Order: sequence, then structure tokens, then C-alpha cells
Amino acid sequence: MPNEEMLLIPGPTPVVDSIYDAMAQETRGHTDPRFAAIYKSAIEKTREMLKTDGEVFVISGSGTIAMEMALVNTVAAGERLLIISQGFFGDRFQHLAKAFGIQADIIQSEWGKQVDPAAVEEKLASHSYKAVTITHADTSTGVAADLDTLVPIIKKQGALVILDGVCATAAMEEDMSKSYGEGKIDVVLTGSQKAIGVPPGLAVVAFNGTALAAREQMEQVPAYYCDIYNWIPIMHDPQKYFATPPVNLIYAYDEGMKLVLAEGMDNRCKRHEAYGKAVRAALAEYGMKAIAEEKAAAATLSCILYPEGMDDAEFRASLAKKGVIVAGAGHMGNTTENMLEKAIVLIGETMNELGFEADIQKAADKFRELALPVA
Repeated sequence: MPNEEMLLIPGPTPVVDSIYDAMAQETRGHTDPRFAAIYKSAIEKTREMLKTDGEVFVISGSGTIAMEMALVNTVAAGERLLIISQGFFGDRFQHLAKAFGIQADIIQSEWGKQVDPAAVEEKLASHSYKAVTITHADTSTGVAADLDTLVPIIKKQGALVILDGVCATAAMEEDMSKSYGEGKIDVVLTGSQKAIGVPPGLAVVAFNGTALAAREQMEQVPAYYCDIYNWIPIMHDPQKYFATPPVNLIYAYDEGMKLVLAEGMDNRCKRHEAYGKAVRAALAEYGMKAIAEEKAAAATLSCILYPEGMDDAEFRASLAKKGVIVAGAGHMGNTTENMLEKAIVLIGETMNELGFEADIQKAADKFRELALPVA
């Protein structure tokens, strides 16, 4: 299935032919052993990517469902949650906490900057927190969290670490087997449509043993669909039934995970980091500045400020006529070096057409200089 447009937004991301082909396979019954085998394969590939020996859940839903599943199965009403926010999507945990009667405190960074670790340490010392949420890469700012600094601080206080990987998983390291001082990342949540490169519609959540123990201590949770106890039997044996899975989307997801593992997470992380730096440097040649400080910039997307006087709607409409759809700058998933370089050129052409000076050759050269292929 040919892609007529380049979808360079923070998600959904471009879908490659092999994933479309997988999705177009014959729809089978959700308890058919042939489908169950593919579902089981997708679950195991997810476990391998995140390197967890706990439970992995791949279910119908969005990243918001994944956020809810992560929270209601670890933090009970009346317990305290600390939210580390580096943008709009970190802030959303406040609304989830309120809906379930969880006491939530929030530490918000300046836009474009990471949260101050000293502020996190001070806040954790002031109360007993059951869990702390971290947004790995915030879509609204393009800021990445410093897990190597934050996770040890949190684990020293004994709180669970819930990592929102919606805009990072499969492109930035989220190794649940890695020790950060006194503990590990306890929960990772994500969706199918970002760096994994599959169409929207799947919520993905992984719990380690510590997070599962937290669920065991809760007699019940204020959820039915999101209660992991209803899903564990299905994840162990997908021929069993709780709620109907999106059969064809599971086909696509299994193929998407196959591509992720074939590339290898080390190579995939290096590729995304290189592309991110190259895109930001190239756009800077056009007078476009990233909101995030470079040292805090996410590998998966960049939020860009226009040169003074440029009209957002006019620019994006003109660029869309050339077949490039942008919102911020998405450079994750199965995007390629050729796609991104072409986008840089077309952005420059559009700027020139709108009366802004853009040195296309200089920007393209800068992109190629930094977007080095992974060895």
C-alpha cells in the first residue's frame, strides 16, 4: 500500500508495507489457535524489547488507556502519587489521579527544560509516595526525562516508578532489567502508533514483579477493563476470552515488533538520536528553534518555534500540498533518512515561497552530516 504523504507528526507515524500487508491478512476468530499464536508471539516480542520478567499486556485501546491501567493497578484511592511533568502529557496524570481519588502532587519544569532533580528529592522527602510517574518524552515540549538521574532518587525513597513511554518506547532505552541504584523501572506504558510504527489502537503496558506485588496488596481496583487480573489469563493463553482483541491490528503489531527486534534496540536508539540531532540542526539553519534545550531534547520528536512572522496554518497548509504533514517535528518509528532529508528540502522550498529566506543546500548538508547511518 503506497503512502501518498509523509506523516512526520508525533504520531501516528509512517507505516511500512510489511505492516500494512500483515494487517490485510484474513480476519480470524479471536480464539482461533492460528490467531492466538500470533498474539502470543507479539506479547513475547514486547517482553523481549522491554526486557521484563513480569507481565506484559497488549490490549485494544489508546495510550490513555495504558496510563489508566498503569495507575489503577498500583496506586489506591487515598494513596499519594508524585507526578514529574515536563509538559502537557505529564500534566494529564493529575486528571487520572483525581478521577480515582488518588492524592497527587506535581513538579513541573520550565518548558524546554528537564525537572530539577533536587526538587524531586526534596518533594519525595516531604511525604510517603506510593508511586512516581515520569513522562519519558513529552510530546508538547520535546523534552526527554533523565532516567539515570531520576530513577535512583525515586527508588531510594521506595516508590514505584511508572514510566510513560508513549513517545519513546522502541526508540529510547527503557530496559526494565536495568538496575538504577536501589531498584528498577516498575511499569512502562505505551501505544502502538508512535516509535513502534503501527497504526493507532493498541495500549501496551508492562509490570515488573514489584508492581505486580503492589496490585496483589489491593483487594480490588476501580476498574473492570483495566484490571490486570482480568487480562493476565489472556496474556498467558490468548485462546481464552475476556474482551475481543483487534485481530488485524495484532497482526500488524507482531510485524512491527519483528522489525524493532530485527534492527536491535541499541541500533534503533542510536538511529533515533542521530535523526533527532540532524533534524534540529537542519531546521536551525532556517531560523527554526527547538523548544527543548539540546541536552534535554528527545530522540523521537522536536517541538519547533517558527521564525518571527511565519503563520502556522499557512505554512503547514502549503507544506501539505507537497505531501508532507507536520505538527512539531516527528522523526521516529520507521521514518528513514531519505524521508527526513526530503522533508527538510520541502520545508525550505515552502519557506522561500512564503517570502522567508531559507538556504536549502546548507540545511540539507547539515542534516546529512549528522544523520549518520548506524554501523
